[in-house]
Amino acid sequence: MATAFALGAVLLLMWLVMGAPIGVRTVRLRTPVDATRDAVWQAMYPFGRDAGWNEAITSVTAFADDPLHGHMVTSHTGRDGKPIERDFVIEDCVEGERFTLRFTSDTSLDQSFWRDHQMTVLIDGDGERATGVTISETDRYRGMAFLIYRYFATRRVATKLAIWLKTGTFKKGGLFEKPITQFGMAVLSALMLWPIFGLNVQGLFLSATLTAVVALHEYGHVLAFRAMGHKGARMIFIPILGGMAMGGRPYDRKFEVGFSALMGAGFSAFPVALLTLAFSVGAFDDNPARRAGLVVALLIAATFNLGNLVPVWKFDGGQVVRQIMQTRAGESVAASAILFGFIMAGIAAGISAPVMVIGGTVFAMLSVMTAGTGVKPKRPLTPMNGCERVALAGAFAAVFAIHAAGLVTSLRVMA
Repeated sequence: MATAFALGAVLLLMWLVMGAPIGVRTVRLRTPVDATRDAVWQAMYPFGRDAGWNEAITSVTAFADDPLHGHMVTSHTGRDGKPIERDFVIEDCVEGERFTLRFTSDTSLDQSFWRDHQMTVLIDGDGERATGVTISETDRYRGMAFLIYRYFATRRVATKLAIWLKTGTFKKGGLFEKPITQFGMAVLSALMLWPIFGLNVQGLFLSATLTAVVALHEYGHVLAFRAMGHKGARMIFIPILGGMAMGGRPYDRKFEVGFSALMGAGFSAFPVALLTLAFSVGAFDDNPARRAGLVVALLIAATFNLGNLVPVWKFDGGQVVRQIMQTRAGESVAASAILFGFIMAGIAAGISAPVMVIGGTVFAMLSVMTAGTGVKPKRPLTPMNGCERVALAGAFAAVFAIHAAGLVTSLRVMA
């Protein structure tokens, strides 16, 4: 019962983060400013003379037949290496006071992404002086993750606007992306996990090890992104929830998606394989303390990465399977085989069959509940050829086998 309750709680949390139908929500942030109303309007209005203040917008032109419709060229790079361009329409416009913007076309994303989205800017103040700017973004959300991201993205724009109005300069990036900040977030994550594992030396070791495993996993994704030509790939840490690797542009090929997803566990497979081999030949038998620490590290690394390879829609394993298989029937067969392999690996490691079946059921339910979520590109991704499909499938099988062997070895050594 305790195991079932814990797995149910994990399922609920993952569903809330990744797939819960939250519906239409509005993120609204007000930032105090000290500038003229015209200065704020010229910066925020798409056709204003300072619309490119934040360098995300390269140029804006109005349609000749409709001054409230325009074409925007952004500084963001699309999958073809060219700037992403968008058409938009302005509604409910009162000059110097408010406007609402909706995107009507995008060269990178399918229009379904913008179907429920709109941004409203409201400038308040007394006479010619503005005292505050309220930025509201409305959209339909599946899962809390993107809603949280939208909040911080809107907050960043509002903060940088206030700075630009005061200093006339735009500061690229932000404190959050700096390496020292991310290191601090990783340390904070380990400290927040510490009480969960017990407030003692062993608990600190477990929380620190799990944090290091997450960092290594996400770094594997970053390396894959960079190998695929994503110059701006980076990793961010989110305390308790873990880490997230972000590419520098949209995906272009299915092989790129599958390879980048697999490399999280793939990069971690090297240390897991070395530790598994070392324990198999009794390399640490003469040092009990080192043996105990390394076997726990092996268990955490193998379990975390093997869990990510389970074919849940939003997990790495689910992404790889969707790129390799060409039909829904093929995806279902492959997903079932991988899930069966996961259950068998757990049973071989000594975990009871009922617990593994419950775990497999939880993963299957999570996959169904999050299916169909994601961002649809403007045009289909370039499909894989036969050699790429065979290579990716073989790599997946090898990485899965390595982490399964690591799980079995670690639990047997601990027994």
